[in-house]
Amino acid sequence: MRMPESLDFPARAYTARKWVLGGRVQGVGFRPFVYRVAQHCCVQGWVRNRAGDVEILAQGSPHALQRFASALLTQAPPLARPEIVSELAVEPEPVRDFQIRASEAACSARIHVPPDYFACDECLAELDAPSDRRYRYPFVNCTQCGPRYSLIERMPYDRANTSMAGFALCPLCAAEYADPSDRRFHAEPVGCAQCGPQLTLVGPHVDLRGSEAVAATIVALRAGKIVAVKGIGGYHLLCDAANSAAVIRLRARKKRPDKPLAVMFPSDLRALRQAAVLDGTHAAILRDPMRPVVLIAKTSACTLSPAIAPGSAEIGAMLPYSPLHHLLVGDFGGPLVATSGNISGEPVLTDNAEAEKRLATVADAFLHHDRRIIRPADDPVYRVIAERPRPLRLGRGNAPLEIALPFSLARPLLALGGDLKTTAALGWGRRAVVSPHLGDISTRRGLDLLKRVIADLQALYNVTAAAVICDAHPHFTSSRLARRLGLPVIPVFHHDAHASALAGEFPEAGDRLVFTWDGAGFGRDGSIWGGEALLGRPGYWRRVATMRQFSLLGGERAAREPWRTALALCWEAGTDWQGCNRDVELLRHAWQRRLNCPPTSSVGRLFDAAAALLGLLSQASYEGQAPSLLEAASGDADPIQLPLRRNAAGLWQSDWAPLVAPLLDTTRSVSARAGMFHASMAELLLAQARAVRGEHGVTRLGLTGGGFQNRNLCERICRLANRDGFAVQLTERVPCNDAGLSFGQLVEAGARA
Repeated sequence: MRMPESLDFPARAYTARKWVLGGRVQGVGFRPFVYRVAQHCCVQGWVRNRAGDVEILAQGSPHALQRFASALLTQAPPLARPEIVSELAVEPEPVRDFQIRASEAACSARIHVPPDYFACDECLAELDAPSDRRYRYPFVNCTQCGPRYSLIERMPYDRANTSMAGFALCPLCAAEYADPSDRRFHAEPVGCAQCGPQLTLVGPHVDLRGSEAVAATIVALRAGKIVAVKGIGGYHLLCDAANSAAVIRLRARKKRPDKPLAVMFPSDLRALRQAAVLDGTHAAILRDPMRPVVLIAKTSACTLSPAIAPGSAEIGAMLPYSPLHHLLVGDFGGPLVATSGNISGEPVLTDNAEAEKRLATVADAFLHHDRRIIRPADDPVYRVIAERPRPLRLGRGNAPLEIALPFSLARPLLALGGDLKTTAALGWGRRAVVSPHLGDISTRRGLDLLKRVIADLQALYNVTAAAVICDAHPHFTSSRLARRLGLPVIPVFHHDAHASALAGEFPEAGDRLVFTWDGAGFGRDGSIWGGEALLGRPGYWRRVATMRQFSLLGGERAAREPWRTALALCWEAGTDWQGCNRDVELLRHAWQRRLNCPPTSSVGRLFDAAAALLGLLSQASYEGQAPSLLEAASGDADPIQLPLRRNAAGLWQSDWAPLVAPLLDTTRSVSARAGMFHASMAELLLAQARAVRGEHGVTRLGLTGGGFQNRNLCERICRLANRDGFAVQLTERVPCNDAGLSFGQLVEAGARA
């Protein structure tokens, strides 16, 4: 590598330029990269972080500056996403080399907070090399990998502003940190066994450190024990994925009787290929830098415990993403259950003492480390639908998620989403930032986390919200919180937010027809919506199609007791359900008088009822369980054509009633009846789309809402609609379920302004 030519100032042959680069340029090794490019191009000057930007002064010959400027964008580190904010010709400064200068903490709204990254191949090679000084060190990282969002106290991203500030670098690490030729040059989380974070295993009569802690953890896992392991964004609960007794015990202790558990597989994919039907799309998303949990169909030869995903045709698979996970899975030699370290329904735990307290009756031992987790980040979850990976949950590795808005906001806005699968979002200018998954905020711990994230997002990005957006449901926990924040409140209807989230991802001009199918959302008429078709664009949605309403016996209880909706459908279709083994006289009395039986058009509840009528489930232990079981049971079958007519409000309305008798027909297999239901719902949607196209000429369809997490349903609709001349869009960056509401609220409220 050539060194810069010597300069005496002023030098007539040399010019100087100053760049400000924005985008993802902090936490990705960008300043060391700039330094090395400057050395290679023989330019002098300096680079520094300036809040959310990187500022560069470069001076040299015009040819050298041209090469330097080109390399900044074309040769940037793999995790960087640089954008030129400004470029100016300036006077040369009296510098004779190229320097990385101290960061400038100027105020800026262009801050980009990096998510947490996986362990790169070079660091993993060191982890496995006996001759390397970081051999088996569980916190090895460099400028291209390791924790970011979960350890940043504030921006700019410097070691002093992270939870690594208390770990003083040893001479060897300090030399790497200061060496421009080293890949750990200005790697803020850098450390080693002598100066970095350390492991501790604690449990009954156990208190071990370092390598002994790892070895004892493997012994415990092989003995069928449950170990709470502190990772990057929080704790996991680990146990042997092939040991049914251990998995069942974990479920009982965690109070998670049925919901599928994620499984971490070794990186070589051999064990995963034996357990799941892995194609190229699955393999690519599994190995993506965010390392998400991916839902994949099980093979017939799968030897994992059936208790991992009872009744499901899929498993949630993930690969190890931190050095600690690589050590544990590698030493164990097989797949491990790796579920969130919490009590079901609560946020993932991050603090050592709190984890021991909250999980005292769940875990047999705790593998802690002493690096503080500043903010939690659960694992992201994806499912491949219509040949593309679709996010179901945002988390460690892809959040905070930054999305460009299709317009510029007049003022900064804060959006609180809904009450389940909650995320918060902050919008300003043309930027939107969506938080990681926060979960159910109806619990005290969930609500406390939402409050912290509200403050945290504004502090991290140096943006103060001028108004807050919430769901129009007046009794949502998030809506009540919005009214207590002391800001102007902008209510947005639930299904408008769903539609606007999809439109915000694909901001083409013109109207589109968006089907918003889910479990429940407060509608404009005060009833519970959930099977709607909205025509228009953000800020201008109008309801044009819906489902025939039915009663929710017992109100909100129907969401967890699918038999109630099944019973209501039977009564409203004029038949009795012989399979309902309950005393229903009081319920019939309530239904006849419409007592605590609110009307709804919810497609989600229709799926619940179908699962109950097929005998798959009468009482759900988690949201979406009944539709999941119904999809897993579904085979090929022909659809039933359902009536479509105008209702009194002028909406196209489909009638589900003809489905009831075939669902009760026990002469047909469960698989055939489940397939018939899916096929009929897909045909129903196409019929509505055709009717609206006939009136308005719209040919673009959107599918969003939690109902479209169903791959069977989505792919049937896509095939039918494409053959009929429609273009179909599904979300690709934000979840279609309620986790996407906060982004949709920003888009909807901003479009109205």
